[in-house]
Amino acid sequence: MTDKPGVDDKKIARYAKALSHPVRIYIVRLLSRRSCCYSGDLTEVLPIAKSTISQHLKELKKSGLVQGEIELPKIKYCLNKENWNEARKLFYDLLEHK
Repeated sequence: MTDKPGVDDKKIARYAKALSHPVRIYIVRLLSRRSCCYSGDLTEVLPIAKSTISQHLKELKKSGLVQGEIELPKIKYCLNKENWNEARKLFYDLLEHK
């Protein structure tokens, strides 16, 4: 182990930050059960303001765990499977090293 955070440490922190809110966890669970979801669909199942949902989606996109495609007039969101696989491996390695 080195004295400085490495690239993997920064990625773990970025993924952890994105998952650090219960609404984001809910959004991820919802997206994991569907191939994709439109932002409007989320406003129907979450009792929070549309702008708040947008902020949570923005954080998930910023981390790379979720990706969005513009399909006017809506945005379609999906899990980014490649980054999820990376996050899963990084967290596994983190938790397995004692």
